[in-house]
Amino acid sequence: MITYLNSSNYEIHNQLTTNTMSNLSAPIKRRNFIKAASASLLLTSLSSYGFEFFENEKPKKVGLIGTGWYGTSDLMRLIQVANVEVVSLCDVDSNFLNETALLVSQRQKNGKKPKLFSDYREMLKNDNLDIVLIGTPDHWHALTCIAALKSGAHVYVQKPISVDIIEGEAMVAAARKYNRTVQVGTQRKSTPHLIDVKKQIIDTGLLGTIGHVDMACYYHMRANGNPPLQEVPDFLDYEMWTGPAPMRPYDGIPHRRWWRTFREYGNGITGDMCVHMLDTVRWMLDLGWPKRISSEGGIFVQKDGKSNISDTQSAVFEYDDLNCNWQHRTWGNPDDPDYPWSFKIYGTKGVLKGDVMKAEFIPLDGSETIRFDVLYEREKYPEDLTEKDIELHAAPATRGHMIDFLNAIEKGNKPIADIEEGHISTASCILANLSMDLKRPLVYDPKSRSVLNDPEATALLQREYRGDWEHPQPDTV
Repeated sequence: MITYLNSSNYEIHNQLTTNTMSNLSAPIKRRNFIKAASASLLLTSLSSYGFEFFENEKPKKVGLIGTGWYGTSDLMRLIQVANVEVVSLCDVDSNFLNETALLVSQRQKNGKKPKLFSDYREMLKNDNLDIVLIGTPDHWHALTCIAALKSGAHVYVQKPISVDIIEGEAMVAAARKYNRTVQVGTQRKSTPHLIDVKKQIIDTGLLGTIGHVDMACYYHMRANGNPPLQEVPDFLDYEMWTGPAPMRPYDGIPHRRWWRTFREYGNGITGDMCVHMLDTVRWMLDLGWPKRISSEGGIFVQKDGKSNISDTQSAVFEYDDLNCNWQHRTWGNPDDPDYPWSFKIYGTKGVLKGDVMKAEFIPLDGSETIRFDVLYEREKYPEDLTEKDIELHAAPATRGHMIDFLNAIEKGNKPIADIEEGHISTASCILANLSMDLKRPLVYDPKSRSVLNDPEATALLQREYRGDWEHPQPDTV
C-alpha cells in the first residue's frame, strides 16, 4: 500500500530539485521519500488545498473582542490572508489591549493603531464593522456574538460557542435573523492533513463499514491550585471580565488556563477539547445531533485545589449503528502515547487515527500504513516564527478557516464551520456534562429545545445570569 505525504514536517534544509517538486502530487512511499529527500525541503502551502489570499478591493473593517492568546492569534491569521483594516480592539485587560494594538500596527498595511475599548457595546456603537472576531472566555461568547450580529457584522467566534444550550440556540437564531455569516473556530475542518484524510480515506470507503469511534484527551491541562485572594490589579476590570457569570473572589489573573478550570466560565475539558474532536468526527462522517448522550466522571484524583471541573470523564454520543466515545484524564499516562489528544475511527477494513499533528490509516489486511503529516508554512509566513505563543501547527488551518469565512461572506453561503454546526458540537458536550451531573442519559430535542421526558434536565439548559445581564432567548434576539 502506498503512503501519501502532505506536509513540510521534516526539517530538511535544501530546496527540492525541479524533478522532485514536479512529482510531489504523485503518491510517494514514505521510506523512498525520506531516502530521496534527505537533503531537501518539502515545500507545500495552503494554495495546494484551494486556499488563496482573499482579494477584495475595499478593505473590510475589522474589530476584535478579547485580545488575549487566541483572539490575537486569530486576528493575525486574518491579516495574513485578506485585505482588512483593523479599526478597533476591545478587552477588559489594558495590558493585553495595548500589546495587541502595537502588534496590529506592525502587521497591518496602513500601520495604524486601532481604537481601544474596554466595553464591547461601545466598540460596536462606535464603528460600522464588517467583521468582528471574538476571542473572549466562553462565558462571554453568546452576548458578544449576538450584539455583533445585531450591529450588522459578520462574526468569527471561538469554540465552544456557549456555556449553556439556550445561549447556543439564541446565537443560531440571531445569525439567521440578521442574515450574517458566523464561522466557529473549530479549524480542524480547515486543517490540511485532515482534509486529505477525509478525501483519501473516509470518502473513498477505505475503512469499509464504520462501526465505532474513540476520542480522547490525556493532556495534564487542568489547572489546580489554591492561590490566595488578592487585590484586583488596576489594569483589569474584573467586574466586566466576569460579566454574566457567577462572581468568584479574585485570586489572580484568570487568563489562559485558570478560568478554564472553573465551570462558572466554561465546560471543562469536555467543553474545551472534546468539542474539537467530536466536531471533526461529525464533519468526516456527516453526523448531526446524537440520538442520546451519557457521561460519567468527576474529580477522582486531583482533589487538592480549587478547580471544579472533572479530572476524569467518559461520554458516549450515540448515533444509528455507531457510538462515538470520549474519555479524558488530566493525570496518568495516555492509552496511546502517540495520540494523546485524538480521534480513532474503526471500520471493517482498518482503523484511522488522527490528531492535530498527523494521521494514519492502518489497513486490516496487513498492507502498508498510509500516513499524513501536519502542514507548516514557515517559509511563506516567516513572521509566524517570532509571534508570541503561536501554535505553529494550527496557523495554516486558521488561515484556511479565515479564507473559507471570507468566501462564505462574499458568496452568501454557509461556511465550513457554520454556527449551527458549532452549536451541535458545543451543545453535545454540554449535555455530556449535564448527564454526568444528573447521572442519567439525556435525549435532546432541538425543535422543542428540551430534554425529552426530563423536566429537571430541561431546566438546566439555561443558567441564571448575574446581576442585570439578560440571558438571550432564541425567539427574541
